[in-house]
Amino acid sequence: MKALKLALAGAVFTMAGATSVLAQTVGVSWSNFQEERWKTDEAAIKEALEKAGATYISADAQSSAAKQLTDVESLISQGAEALIILAQDSAAIGPAVQTAVNNGIPVVGYDRLIEDPNAFYLTFDNKEVGRIQAREVQKVQPEGNYAFIKGSSADPNADFLFSGQMEVLQEAIDSGKIKNVGEAYTDGWLPANAQQNMEQILTANNNEVDAVVASNDGTAGGAIAALEAQGLAGTVPVSGQDADQAALNRIARGTQTVSVWKDSRELGKRAAEIALELAKGTAMNEIEGAEGWESPNGQDLQAIFLKPVAITKDNLQTIIDAGWVSKETVCQGVEAGSVPACD
Repeated sequence: MKALKLALAGAVFTMAGATSVLAQTVGVSWSNFQEERWKTDEAAIKEALEKAGATYISADAQSSAAKQLTDVESLISQGAEALIILAQDSAAIGPAVQTAVNNGIPVVGYDRLIEDPNAFYLTFDNKEVGRIQAREVQKVQPEGNYAFIKGSSADPNADFLFSGQMEVLQEAIDSGKIKNVGEAYTDGWLPANAQQNMEQILTANNNEVDAVVASNDGTAGGAIAALEAQGLAGTVPVSGQDADQAALNRIARGTQTVSVWKDSRELGKRAAEIALELAKGTAMNEIEGAEGWESPNGQDLQAIFLKPVAITKDNLQTIIDAGWVSKETVCQGVEAGSVPACD
């Protein structure tokens, strides 16, 4: 009888183990699904999960940190066995991560930092994104009055980007070649808020702004709208990131200088794969490509940083050839013979 009990106990343990190994459902909490790029990320996540036989469920926090907390609880109640979280507010998301941990559910901090050792951090090298933005703008405008349209103050990426930008530009600022005539965070990364920030900087400087280092394509679009209203669009270099279709067209038309391409198809694919691996019980430090990384607040995290690429008028063909965007979209309204990719 004792042997039978042991055998049954072993069978139960084995079945329980098998259940924990297979992650049938992965929940994704989006911060603000209205941005164009997240649809690309979502498609990549869905494809990778479908390939693995897993189910995708999601929720959109609609730029509300409070809603995101209840979203995560809802995803857990729907049976999520792993979570991918694009945090609206890096600090406010803490209780949601703890809820997941309490339920034995692994978390992937997607694209934006969650300073919690229980969350695996997957992103692009955002300091390098900032460096690329600054370098490309500086190539075009090596001196003069610079404006900095930063991201959301609730998103650590905004500060990573600005830090990278300053690594490139600080020497020129110290020497007086470049003057920082205004910098502002952009609430929610919203283009309308970026436009308002840019308008205020232009007004404060009598429109004497020679370059704009904007932190993503949405903020770039807002800044360019403000410049256009003053007849300055196309004469003032502007940076961005995400390779949004509208931004790539602006690059072809000459109103935006650079967008830093972070192939979110790869980011989404890796997030799905990592979530499934963690749900199987794989330790964070055993995830392929993982490295130890200390966060700004001294947290020891496991992370993967993917490599970003600068897209300018000179190499638009690269992103077209990669199938990210069609030539027709990039070249709409572009003057014949002005851009190699549009010939």
